[in-house]
Amino acid sequence: MRSSAQVKPALWYVTGGKGGVGKSTVTVNLAVELSRRGRKVLLCDLDLGLANADVMLRVPTTSTLVDVISGRAELADCISTGPEGVHLIAGGSGELGWGDSDAGRREQLLEGLRILGADYDVILCDGAAGIGGDVLGFAAAADRVLLVTTGDAPALTDAYGLLKALDAYALREDLEVPTPDLVVNLAASREEAQATSQRLRRVSERFLCRSPRKVGWIPDSQDVRSAAASQAAFVITAPDGLAGRCVGELASLLDPNVRELAFEGA
Repeated sequence: MRSSAQVKPALWYVTGGKGGVGKSTVTVNLAVELSRRGRKVLLCDLDLGLANADVMLRVPTTSTLVDVISGRAELADCISTGPEGVHLIAGGSGELGWGDSDAGRREQLLEGLRILGADYDVILCDGAAGIGGDVLGFAAAADRVLLVTTGDAPALTDAYGLLKALDAYALREDLEVPTPDLVVNLAASREEAQATSQRLRRVSERFLCRSPRKVGWIPDSQDVRSAAASQAAFVITAPDGLAGRCVGELASLLDPNVRELAFEGA
């Protein structure tokens, strides 16, 4: 157990303006990679009502965040163990009404995660798409926000929309909200990912005076598709592939305390 004098666990929130950009894929693979590199990770699926992190990693669960909010379970009772020792809290899928924003519920979950997270290095939260109250509220409370996008025009438009909404939320609530970091997914090359991030950064600097930083990219890869089909993390099934190495680079950049893995043919 950590003493009260120690630094609180880092709470990272992963989101994406548009659905379908691979936000959850990035989140679960980053969680597994951090764990296999020696960090103690709590992966929490905050996409209430449409959660799928447990399905993506084929982790059996008995209770979800919906059970916690409904008073049927304690937060600690919802923890399941996934690949490489990742601890996972499922959000629940197909539960009507839980996708709606509620500030009180949000604060309850954040307080519970902070308390429960005292034994972890990172609390990695998979958020919902869009610009609803939960997305903005959780993002504003996080220590770091990762914004996942692709190079498609609709995805970039929605990513900028999320940056704009978060900036407006910060002004309205009088909060210091850090600018999200960018992860460009499904890119054809590192150069394409860089060009995508530059386009979003230019428009953000011009209209919001914010400069989102690209912290990583993941290629459009058969490794990713194959792992998804088998409900596994590609950082395990293909750690030596380009996608696996890109997540490794992302983990090292975000958390300098991760353990460097030995070369295994990668």
